[in-house]
Amino acid sequence: MGVTDGQPMPSPLDYEFCARTDVGRVRSNNEDAVAVCADARLIVVADGMGGYNAGEVASAMAVQIIEQELGAWLMAAGQAVDVTLIRETLTACVDRANAEILNAALDRPEYAGMGTTLVAGVFARDRLLLGHIGDSRGYLLRDKRLRRITRDHTWLQEQVDSGLMTLQHARHSGMRNLLTRALGVDPQVRLEINEFTVQADDLFLFCTDGLTDRMNDQDLEVLLRDPSALPLLAERLLQQANALGGRDNTSVILARTSVAAGMVGR
Repeated sequence: MGVTDGQPMPSPLDYEFCARTDVGRVRSNNEDAVAVCADARLIVVADGMGGYNAGEVASAMAVQIIEQELGAWLMAAGQAVDVTLIRETLTACVDRANAEILNAALDRPEYAGMGTTLVAGVFARDRLLLGHIGDSRGYLLRDKRLRRITRDHTWLQEQVDSGLMTLQHARHSGMRNLLTRALGVDPQVRLEINEFTVQADDLFLFCTDGLTDRMNDQDLEVLLRDPSALPLLAERLLQQANALGGRDNTSVILARTSVAAGMVGR
C-alpha cells in the first residue's frame, strides 16, 4: 500500500456520480437495478432476465450483494488499498452473488432460469477496475471522443470477432440480445475484469441495453459532449431512449472526474 508519513496518499482526483433508471414505454416492470456508493467509489448496474418478474429479483440480488459486501470492504480498506486486492474481492463478491441467484432459482420454480447482466466498477485513486458480464456496457468520453470499454458477451459479438459477420449485419440482426454469459445461470461465472487509467475531466457512462439498443455510439458521443450537470445528462439519455421507442428498461450511471481540490497547484 502506498502511504506518506503513515497516512494514505490523497486521491489526485475527485469523483461525481449520478444514477438513473426508467421503466420505459412498453414494459410494465423494471428489471434493471443500479447502485452508487460514492464514498467507496463503487458503481453497479444490472439488467435482469427471466419470467414472472424473476429478472428484477436477479438484478436486485446482484446489486444488493455487491453494493453491501464490496462497498463495506472498500470503506474499511481505504483509498490506499492495492488494486490486486480490489480485483480479488470483486471476484469473490461476484461469485457470491452468482451462487445466491442460482440457489434462489433452484429453490423456487417461479425463479427458474433467471439471471442478470452485470457491470461493477471501482475507482481507486486514478484507476478504474471494471468487471462485467453480459451486454450491459461501459463507455469513456475523453477529449470529446467516446470509447467503449466493455466487450459484449453475446453470440453476435462472437460472430463479429471471428469474422463471420460484419458490424453492419450485427446491428440489424434479430439475435443481438442472445447472451453468452450471465450471472446466476451457471455454477461457475466468467467475470471479465479490465483496468483503466483515469484522468481529470473524464466522463464515464455505464448502462443497460435499453439505452444502447436505441442509441448508437455516435449519437451517445454527441449527447455526452454536453458539459451539463450529470443529473441533466442522465435525464436526457433516458428521454432519448424513450423518444426512440422505449421498448426496454433503461438505466445509466455517469461518473465525472476533476482534479482534487487539495491537488490543485501542485
